[in-house]
Amino acid sequence: MSGGSRRRPTSFDVAERAGVSQPTVSRALSGSPAIAEATRRKVIEAATELGYFVDERAARLRRGSTGTLAVVVICRQGDSASSINPFAYALLGSVCVAASERGFETLVSFQAQADDFFGHYQEQGRADGLIVIGTTTNGQAWEYFRGLESDGRRVAYWGSPYEDIEWVRSDNRAAGRLAVEHLLAAGYRRPCFLGALNTPQVQFAERYEGYAEAMREKGLEPCLAPTVKAATREEEGRRAARRLIERGEDVDAVFAACDAMALGAIEAFAAADIAVPGEVGVMGFDDLVAGRFSRPPLTTIAPDPAEAGAALVEAVLDGEGTKARQRVPVSLIVRGSTAK
Repeated sequence: MSGGSRRRPTSFDVAERAGVSQPTVSRALSGSPAIAEATRRKVIEAATELGYFVDERAARLRRGSTGTLAVVVICRQGDSASSINPFAYALLGSVCVAASERGFETLVSFQAQADDFFGHYQEQGRADGLIVIGTTTNGQAWEYFRGLESDGRRVAYWGSPYEDIEWVRSDNRAAGRLAVEHLLAAGYRRPCFLGALNTPQVQFAERYEGYAEAMREKGLEPCLAPTVKAATREEEGRRAARRLIERGEDVDAVFAACDAMALGAIEAFAAADIAVPGEVGVMGFDDLVAGRFSRPPLTTIAPDPAEAGAALVEAVLDGEGTKARQRVPVSLIVRGSTAK
Protein backbone atom coordinates (compact mmCIF):
# COMPACT_ATOMS: atom_id res chain seq x y z
CA MET A 1 0.00 0.00 0.00
CA SER A 2 1.33 3.49 -0.82
CA GLY A 3 2.66 5.51 2.10
CA GLY A 4 2.48 2.44 4.31
CA SER A 5 -1.26 2.96 4.89
CA ARG A 6 -3.22 -0.03 6.04
CA ARG A 7 -6.34 -1.19 4.22
CA ARG A 8 -9.47 -1.33 6.33
CA PRO A 9 -10.79 -4.89 6.73
CA THR A 10 -14.08 -5.74 5.05
CA SER A 11 -16.83 -8.23 5.74
CA PHE A 12 -15.27 -10.42 3.03
CA ASP A 13 -12.05 -10.55 5.05
CA VAL A 14 -14.04 -11.59 8.12
CA ALA A 15 -15.82 -14.28 6.08
CA GLU A 16 -12.52 -15.68 4.84
CA ARG A 17 -11.02 -15.84 8.34
CA ALA A 18 -14.17 -17.34 9.90
CA GLY A 19 -14.60 -19.82 7.03
CA VAL A 20 -18.14 -18.68 6.21
CA SER A 21 -19.86 -16.72 3.45
CA GLN A 22 -20.07 -12.93 3.44
CA PRO A 23 -23.90 -12.98 3.79
CA THR A 24 -23.45 -15.14 6.89
CA VAL A 25 -21.12 -12.50 8.36
CA SER A 26 -23.73 -9.78 7.73
CA ARG A 27 -26.51 -11.82 9.31
CA ALA A 28 -24.36 -12.88 12.25
CA LEU A 29 -23.29 -9.33 13.09
CA SER A 30 -26.82 -7.96 12.68
CA GLY A 31 -28.15 -10.44 15.26
CA SER A 32 -30.18 -12.59 12.90
CA PRO A 33 -31.75 -15.54 14.75
CA ALA A 34 -31.15 -17.69 11.66
CA ILE A 35 -27.45 -17.95 12.55
CA ALA A 36 -26.33 -20.62 15.00
CA GLU A 37 -24.72 -19.28 18.16
CA ALA A 38 -21.46 -21.17 17.50
CA THR A 39 -21.22 -19.59 14.05
CA ARG A 40 -22.01 -16.14 15.47
CA ARG A 41 -19.20 -16.47 18.03
CA LYS A 42 -16.78 -17.56 15.30
CA VAL A 43 -17.69 -14.53 13.17
CA ILE A 44 -17.39 -12.13 16.11
CA GLU A 45 -13.97 -13.54 17.01
CA ALA A 46 -12.78 -13.12 13.43
CA ALA A 47 -14.11 -9.55 13.28
CA THR A 48 -12.38 -8.69 16.57
CA GLU A 49 -9.06 -10.14 15.45
CA LEU A 50 -9.19 -8.14 12.21
CA GLY A 51 -10.45 -4.93 13.82
CA TYR A 52 -13.57 -4.95 11.68
CA PHE A 53 -16.53 -2.78 12.67
CA VAL A 54 -19.99 -2.73 11.15
CA ASP A 55 -20.83 0.50 9.32
CA GLU A 56 -23.79 1.36 11.52
CA ARG A 57 -24.82 4.36 9.41
CA ALA A 58 -25.04 2.25 6.27
CA ALA A 59 -26.89 -0.47 8.16
CA ARG A 60 -29.40 2.02 9.51
CA LEU A 61 -29.96 3.55 6.10
CA ARG A 62 -30.70 0.09 4.73
CA ARG A 63 -33.30 -0.26 7.50
CA GLY A 64 -34.77 3.13 6.57
CA SER A 65 -33.32 5.08 9.52
CA THR A 66 -30.36 7.43 9.91
CA GLY A 67 -30.10 6.80 13.64
CA THR A 68 -29.74 10.55 14.09
CA LEU A 69 -31.90 13.38 15.44
CA ALA A 70 -31.16 16.96 14.38
CA VAL A 71 -31.34 19.69 17.04
CA VAL A 72 -31.47 23.38 16.10
CA VAL A 73 -30.79 25.92 18.83
CA ILE A 74 -32.17 29.34 17.88
CA CYS A 75 -30.06 32.27 19.10
CA ARG A 76 -30.84 35.98 19.17
CA GLN A 77 -29.99 37.80 15.98
CA GLY A 78 -26.57 39.40 16.31
CA ASP A 79 -25.64 37.31 19.36
CA SER A 80 -23.27 34.39 19.57
CA ALA A 81 -24.17 30.95 20.88
CA SER A 82 -22.39 31.82 24.15
CA SER A 83 -25.08 34.38 25.04
CA ILE A 84 -28.05 32.02 24.84
CA ASN A 85 -30.14 31.30 27.94
CA PRO A 86 -28.20 28.71 29.98
CA PHE A 87 -31.40 26.69 30.38
CA ALA A 88 -31.27 26.03 26.62
CA TYR A 89 -27.88 24.39 27.08
CA ALA A 90 -29.19 22.24 29.92
CA LEU A 91 -32.12 21.28 27.69
CA LEU A 92 -29.79 20.55 24.77
CA GLY A 93 -27.73 18.23 26.94
CA SER A 94 -30.86 16.46 28.13
CA VAL A 95 -32.09 16.01 24.55
CA CYS A 96 -28.74 14.44 23.62
CA VAL A 97 -28.92 12.07 26.60
CA ALA A 98 -32.54 11.10 25.88
CA ALA A 99 -31.74 10.49 22.21
CA SER A 100 -28.74 8.38 23.14
CA GLU A 101 -30.89 6.25 25.43
CA ARG A 102 -33.10 5.54 22.42
CA GLY A 103 -30.07 4.58 20.32
CA PHE A 104 -29.88 7.88 18.40
CA GLU A 105 -27.01 10.27 17.86
CA THR A 106 -27.62 14.03 17.68
CA LEU A 107 -26.63 16.57 15.04
CA VAL A 108 -26.59 20.05 16.61
CA SER A 109 -26.75 23.40 14.84
CA PHE A 110 -26.88 26.95 16.29
CA GLN A 111 -28.80 29.34 14.04
CA ALA A 112 -29.42 33.07 14.36
CA GLN A 113 -29.29 34.78 10.96
CA ALA A 114 -31.77 34.33 8.13
CA ASP A 115 -29.00 33.26 5.73
CA ASP A 116 -28.15 30.39 8.07
CA PHE A 117 -31.65 28.98 8.63
CA PHE A 118 -31.89 25.32 7.72
CA GLY A 119 -34.29 22.62 8.82
CA HIS A 120 -34.50 20.10 5.97
CA TYR A 121 -32.47 17.40 7.73
CA GLN A 122 -35.15 14.76 7.32
CA GLU A 123 -35.72 15.51 3.66
CA GLN A 124 -31.98 15.24 2.97
CA GLY A 125 -31.76 11.91 4.77
CA ARG A 126 -29.43 13.35 7.43
CA ALA A 127 -31.76 12.78 10.39
CA ASP A 128 -34.96 10.97 11.32
CA GLY A 129 -36.48 14.07 12.92
CA LEU A 130 -35.87 17.58 14.19
CA ILE A 131 -36.05 19.30 17.57
CA VAL A 132 -36.02 23.11 17.67
CA ILE A 133 -35.27 24.97 20.91
CA GLY A 134 -34.05 28.42 21.89
CA THR A 135 -35.03 32.05 22.24
CA THR A 136 -38.51 33.13 21.24
CA THR A 137 -37.23 36.62 20.42
CA ASN A 138 -35.89 35.60 17.00
CA GLY A 139 -39.15 35.95 15.12
CA GLN A 140 -37.60 35.36 11.69
CA ALA A 141 -36.26 32.00 12.79
CA TRP A 142 -39.60 30.83 14.18
CA GLU A 143 -41.39 31.97 11.01
CA TYR A 144 -38.92 29.94 8.96
CA PHE A 145 -39.34 26.75 10.99
CA ARG A 146 -43.10 27.20 11.17
CA GLY A 147 -43.10 27.40 7.38
CA LEU A 148 -41.51 23.95 7.15
CA GLU A 149 -44.52 22.24 8.70
CA SER A 150 -45.89 19.51 6.45
CA ASP A 151 -47.28 16.01 6.66
CA GLY A 152 -44.72 13.36 7.37
CA ARG A 153 -42.19 15.64 9.07
CA ARG A 154 -41.21 14.64 12.59
CA VAL A 155 -40.55 17.85 14.49
CA ALA A 156 -41.02 19.10 18.06
CA TYR A 157 -40.44 22.62 19.40
CA TRP A 158 -39.49 24.08 22.77
CA GLY A 159 -40.08 27.81 23.17
CA SER A 160 -42.41 28.15 20.18
CA PRO A 161 -44.49 31.35 20.04
CA TYR A 162 -47.08 29.51 17.93
CA GLU A 163 -49.88 27.23 19.02
CA ASP A 164 -50.31 25.47 15.68
CA ILE A 165 -47.02 23.55 15.67
CA GLU A 166 -45.93 20.58 17.75
CA TRP A 167 -44.77 22.23 20.96
CA VAL A 168 -43.61 20.89 24.26
CA ARG A 169 -43.61 23.38 27.15
CA SER A 170 -43.28 23.74 30.88
CA ASP A 171 -46.52 23.74 32.85
CA ASN A 172 -46.35 27.52 33.05
CA ARG A 173 -49.77 28.12 34.59
CA ALA A 174 -48.92 25.68 37.35
CA ALA A 175 -45.71 27.66 37.90
CA GLY A 176 -47.67 30.89 38.38
CA ARG A 177 -49.98 29.27 40.89
CA LEU A 178 -47.06 27.67 42.71
CA ALA A 179 -45.34 31.05 42.99
CA VAL A 180 -48.37 32.67 44.63
CA GLU A 181 -48.85 29.77 47.04
CA HIS A 182 -45.21 29.89 48.07
CA LEU A 183 -45.02 33.66 48.54
CA LEU A 184 -48.23 33.82 50.59
CA ALA A 185 -47.12 30.87 52.73
CA ALA A 186 -43.79 32.65 53.30
CA GLY A 187 -45.64 35.63 54.78
CA TYR A 188 -45.81 38.02 51.85
CA ARG A 189 -49.17 39.67 51.22
CA ARG A 190 -48.89 41.58 47.95
CA PRO A 191 -46.91 39.60 45.35
CA CYS A 192 -46.58 41.19 41.92
CA PHE A 193 -45.79 39.59 38.57
CA LEU A 194 -42.84 41.14 36.73
CA GLY A 195 -42.77 40.50 32.99
CA ALA A 196 -44.27 41.32 29.61
CA LEU A 197 -47.53 39.87 28.31
CA ASN A 198 -48.02 41.08 24.74
CA THR A 199 -44.87 39.51 23.31
CA PRO A 200 -43.94 36.31 21.44
CA GLN A 201 -42.97 34.80 24.82
CA VAL A 202 -46.15 32.76 25.22
CA GLN A 203 -44.66 31.14 28.30
CA PHE A 204 -44.48 34.51 30.12
CA ALA A 205 -48.20 35.15 29.53
CA GLU A 206 -49.03 31.62 30.71
CA ARG A 207 -47.09 32.17 33.94
CA TYR A 208 -48.97 35.42 34.51
CA GLU A 209 -52.31 33.70 33.90
CA GLY A 210 -51.52 31.07 36.53
CA TYR A 211 -50.37 33.79 38.93
CA ALA A 212 -53.52 35.87 38.35
CA GLU A 213 -55.85 32.89 38.82
CA ALA A 214 -54.22 32.00 42.14
CA MET A 215 -54.31 35.61 43.34
CA ARG A 216 -58.03 35.95 42.62
CA GLU A 217 -58.77 32.65 44.33
CA LYS A 218 -57.11 34.11 47.44
CA GLY A 219 -59.21 37.25 47.19
CA LEU A 220 -56.28 39.36 45.99
CA GLU A 221 -56.02 41.64 42.99
CA PRO A 222 -53.30 40.66 40.48
CA CYS A 223 -50.46 43.14 40.04
CA LEU A 224 -48.33 43.54 36.93
CA ALA A 225 -44.93 45.21 36.77
CA PRO A 226 -44.52 45.33 32.98
CA THR A 227 -41.13 45.04 31.35
CA VAL A 228 -40.07 46.72 28.14
CA LYS A 229 -37.52 45.40 25.70
CA ALA A 230 -33.90 46.03 26.65
CA ALA A 231 -30.49 44.67 25.69
CA THR A 232 -30.74 41.89 28.28
CA ARG A 233 -33.38 40.24 30.45
CA GLU A 234 -31.46 41.43 33.51
CA GLU A 235 -31.82 45.04 32.36
CA GLU A 236 -35.53 44.51 31.72
CA GLY A 237 -35.89 43.30 35.29
CA ARG A 238 -33.87 46.20 36.71
CA ARG A 239 -35.96 48.80 34.90
CA ALA A 240 -39.29 47.24 35.86
CA ALA A 241 -38.25 47.02 39.52
CA ARG A 242 -37.08 50.64 39.49
CA ARG A 243 -40.49 51.73 38.20
CA LEU A 244 -42.16 49.79 41.01
CA ILE A 245 -39.96 51.58 43.53
CA GLU A 246 -40.46 55.01 41.97
CA ARG A 247 -44.25 54.63 41.94
CA GLY A 248 -44.26 53.56 45.59
CA GLU A 249 -46.34 50.49 44.76
CA ASP A 250 -47.68 48.56 47.74
CA VAL A 251 -45.76 45.43 46.75
CA ASP A 252 -43.81 43.15 49.08
CA ALA A 253 -42.85 40.35 46.67
CA VAL A 254 -42.04 39.86 42.99
CA PHE A 255 -42.48 36.77 40.83
CA ALA A 256 -40.43 37.46 37.70
CA ALA A 257 -41.20 35.74 34.40
CA CYS A 258 -37.63 34.39 34.29
CA ASP A 259 -34.57 34.18 36.53
CA ALA A 260 -32.60 36.75 34.55
CA MET A 261 -35.32 39.36 35.17
CA ALA A 262 -35.45 38.37 38.85
CA LEU A 263 -31.70 38.87 39.20
CA GLY A 264 -32.01 42.33 37.64
CA ALA A 265 -34.81 43.15 40.09
CA ILE A 266 -32.65 42.09 43.05
CA GLU A 267 -29.96 44.52 41.86
CA ALA A 268 -32.49 47.34 41.60
CA PHE A 269 -33.83 46.70 45.12
CA ALA A 270 -30.28 46.56 46.51
CA ALA A 271 -29.42 49.87 44.82
CA ALA A 272 -32.48 51.42 46.50
CA ASP A 273 -31.51 49.98 49.93
CA ILE A 274 -34.56 47.73 49.94
CA ALA A 275 -33.70 44.49 51.71
CA VAL A 276 -34.32 41.17 49.96
CA PRO A 277 -35.95 39.08 51.39
CA GLY A 278 -36.78 41.17 54.50
CA GLU A 279 -38.72 43.97 52.80
CA VAL A 280 -39.45 42.33 49.47
CA GLY A 281 -39.24 38.74 48.30
CA VAL A 282 -38.04 37.88 44.80
CA MET A 283 -38.39 34.69 42.82
CA GLY A 284 -38.03 33.69 39.19
CA PHE A 285 -38.31 30.80 36.74
CA ASP A 286 -35.59 28.67 35.05
CA ASP A 287 -33.13 27.72 37.83
CA LEU A 288 -30.16 29.42 36.19
CA VAL A 289 -26.84 28.59 37.80
CA ALA A 290 -26.29 32.32 38.42
CA GLY A 291 -29.35 32.35 40.67
CA ARG A 292 -27.80 29.77 42.98
CA PHE A 293 -24.92 32.15 43.73
CA SER A 294 -26.70 35.51 43.78
CA ARG A 295 -27.03 37.48 47.01
CA PRO A 296 -29.35 36.26 48.33
CA PRO A 297 -29.65 32.98 46.38
CA LEU A 298 -32.71 33.08 44.15
CA THR A 299 -35.87 31.11 44.80
CA THR A 300 -37.10 29.77 41.49
CA ILE A 301 -39.44 27.39 39.70
CA ALA A 302 -38.28 25.17 36.87
CA PRO A 303 -39.00 22.06 34.86
CA ASP A 304 -36.57 19.18 35.14
CA PRO A 305 -34.35 19.52 32.03
CA ALA A 306 -34.06 15.72 31.86
CA GLU A 307 -37.85 15.36 31.68
CA ALA A 308 -38.09 18.16 29.14
CA GLY A 309 -35.42 16.58 26.92
CA ALA A 310 -37.09 13.17 27.12
CA ALA A 311 -40.48 14.72 26.27
CA LEU A 312 -39.05 16.36 23.13
CA VAL A 313 -37.41 13.14 21.94
CA GLU A 314 -40.61 11.21 22.60
CA ALA A 315 -42.65 13.81 20.70
CA VAL A 316 -40.45 13.28 17.63
CA LEU A 317 -39.97 9.53 17.76
CA ASP A 318 -43.35 8.46 19.17
CA GLY A 319 -45.69 11.22 18.05
CA GLU A 320 -45.92 10.62 14.31
CA GLY A 321 -49.40 11.37 13.05
CA THR A 322 -50.42 13.20 16.23
CA LYS A 323 -49.92 16.70 17.54
CA ALA A 324 -47.74 16.87 20.64
CA ARG A 325 -49.35 18.91 23.40
CA GLN A 326 -47.17 17.92 26.27
CA ARG A 327 -46.60 19.89 29.46
CA VAL A 328 -43.48 19.21 31.50
CA PRO A 329 -44.14 19.38 35.28
CA VAL A 330 -42.41 22.13 37.27
CA SER A 331 -41.09 22.22 40.82
CA LEU A 332 -40.34 24.90 43.39
CA ILE A 333 -36.74 25.45 44.52
CA VAL A 334 -36.72 27.53 47.69
CA ARG A 335 -33.66 29.66 48.46
CA GLY A 336 -32.84 32.75 50.45
CA SER A 337 -34.56 35.40 48.30
CA THR A 338 -37.98 34.53 49.76
CA ALA A 339 -36.93 33.54 53.31
CA LYS A 340 -38.77 36.41 55.02
